[in-house]
Amino acid sequence: MKELLEILDKEPALPLNKLAIMLDTPENELAETMKRLEDEKIIIKRPAIINWEKAGIDNVTAVIDVKITPQRESGFDFIAERIYRFPEVHSVSLMSGAYDLLVIIQGQTLKEVAQFVSDKLATIDGVISTTTHFMLKKYKEAGVIIEDDENDHRLVITP
Repeated sequence: MKELLEILDKEPALPLNKLAIMLDTPENELAETMKRLEDEKIIIKRPAIINWEKAGIDNVTAVIDVKITPQRESGFDFIAERIYRFPEVHSVSLMSGAYDLLVIIQGQTLKEVAQFVSDKLATIDGVISTTTHFMLKKYKEAGVIIEDDENDHRLVITP
């Protein structure tokens, strides 16, 4: 199950037949597994939005503000490319404001993420500083509420 969820997290639009080949699983068995994961609200939406906590899989996500010195001729692009080539990096965006790049990374432990920042990210020429924020809990992602009780929250009014 973990391998399936990891593949869906990285490539959410994969067709079922290609997913079955990658996992060496019959399509009908994979379809049943996917249905069960959707019914249990582990896969919340396809493309997959996964509630890792409910799936019982520990992941650490960090949002890192990176200040950099733009490079002659390439501006921010050269350093951004060096950063987004790391497999730990989930996304990189150029920002305006207090920092230059917003980097989102995922790892198995806090130590793994911290080592990535100190050993790989902060040591890149042109990186001035990094500020790491660890994501504690997701409430809503891609417009979808992660844990919605679907209860009616209106106050009861009696005549």
